[in-house]
Amino acid sequence: MKPLPSLRVSAAVVFCACVRTNAALIDPSVQLARTCPAAIKLYTTPDRVGHPYREVAVLNAKGESNWSDEGDMISSMRDKAAEVGANGIILSKIDEPSALTKVIGEVAKTGSQRKGNALAIFVPSDSTNTATICARKK
Repeated sequence: MKPLPSLRVSAAVVFCACVRTNAALIDPSVQLARTCPAAIKLYTTPDRVGHPYREVAVLNAKGESNWSDEGDMISSMRDKAAEVGANGIILSKIDEPSALTKVIGEVAKTGSQRKGNALAIFVPSDSTNTATICARKK
């Protein structure tokens, strides 16, 4: 029995809606305890952190531009930062595909990718607050 076409389309929409983030650890020998996405603070520049911090990982996110937005990108980066034990991310940039790229992606049925970069960090002075937030989320 073949799957119904509508099920295949629905599965494709769910798949395309995903934003994927990978993390390249700065120092793989350092193992930090996992945190929770709710405790990950977002900083727009390094000087906004205001406290000493340790660089944990470089985050790279990408998602289909028609099915994701900046909020999805940041949410995915927060999830990945929590996995590696960070409690903050310094957002570098989110690149939007141009209108022409989006049109070409639609015509060619290849889509167009939104890409984002950030630095996952651990701020020791904020670790108590992080633990409190994560304990409440359980």
